[in-house]
Amino acid sequence: MDGFGTIRLHHRTIKRFKGFSRKFKSSYSETLEAVMDFFEWHGILPSKRFADQINKEEAKTRKRVEAAIAIIRNIEKTQTLPTNIMLEALFGKHEIVRKRKEPKLVETKFEKLTREEWNKKESKVSSIKYDRLKEKHTDNLERMIAALNKVEKIKPRFGKPYLKLEISPMELAKLKRQLTRQL
Repeated sequence: MDGFGTIRLHHRTIKRFKGFSRKFKSSYSETLEAVMDFFEWHGILPSKRFADQINKEEAKTRKRVEAAIAIIRNIEKTQTLPTNIMLEALFGKHEIVRKRKEPKLVETKFEKLTREEWNKKESKVSSIKYDRLKEKHTDNLERMIAALNKVEKIKPRFGKPYLKLEISPMELAKLKRQLTRQL
C-alpha cells in the first residue's frame, strides 16, 4: 500500500482544490489522479494552448466528414440514383423511372472544328478533376494556416525580434514532403 507524502502549496490553491474535489465526492488523491489521467489521456499539456489542440481535432473530424460526403456524392453521380429519389421511392411518393439514353454514334476524328471550337473543347476540365484540385488546394491552405498559427513573435530584451515556429522536426519534414509532393 502506498504511503502518504506532502506537497507544499499556497493556501488559495489548496482551497480551490478542495472545492474542486468536493464536486466529485472523492478523496483528494483520487481527484488528482483523475485530473492527471485526463491530461495524459488527451495529450494536453498545461504549457500549450488548449484551443489549438481542439481546433486540430475538429479539423480532422471535419476532413473525415467532408471526405465521406464527397464519396457519397461521387457514388450518387456515377453508380446509383440520387439519395433523395431513392428515399421518395421508398416511401411511395415518387416512382423510379430510368430513362435510357441512346448513345450518339458520332465519330469525333472526322468532326470538323474551327480553331475557337477546338480551343474551347481542349480547355474543358472534368468536374471530378476540378473538385480534386480544389480539395488539394484547400488542404494545402489548411496545412499552411496550421503552420502559421504555430508561429510566435519573440521580443528579446536585447537584439532584434524574431519568429519562432513551435513544431517538431518530424512535423516540419512531413509538411515539406506533403507540399513538395504536390508540386
